[in-house]
Amino acid sequence: MQANIAVRDVIIAMATTSTTSMNDQIFRGANFAPCADWSLLKAAVEAAEKRDTPVHVGNIFSSDVFYSESPELDAQLERHNVLAVEMEAAELYTLAARHNVRALAILTVSDHLKTHETLPSDQRERSFGDMVEIALEAAFS
Repeated sequence: MQANIAVRDVIIAMATTSTTSMNDQIFRGANFAPCADWSLLKAAVEAAEKRDTPVHVGNIFSSDVFYSESPELDAQLERHNVLAVEMEAAELYTLAARHNVRALAILTVSDHLKTHETLPSDQRERSFGDMVEIALEAAFS
């Protein structure tokens, strides 16, 4: 969602924004802020830095729909420096908090919402190795 992020860059999700009804139902109007486990986040950033992998750390948007139909929301998310869109991290972080376990979402940019660049499927199969290596190193550090 940000012009300075490129296809194939890795994003480490510190926190998530969402329009999902899951947290509305659970917290009854309170704005629960799902966030990553600090030790996993720190280990992942350190692993990315050791690999010289382009990495961005910040807030992402967990959406219930694959393609947005709300340009106004997209503009606000971009304005507030939300880095990317995906579909699971908010729920993952919420469930991790509930069950007192660690969670971290690490993403590789495959489609750019600003430049409209996309990775063909064959390149997607070969381009996500950095993300996997970072995740493994963070999990076992």
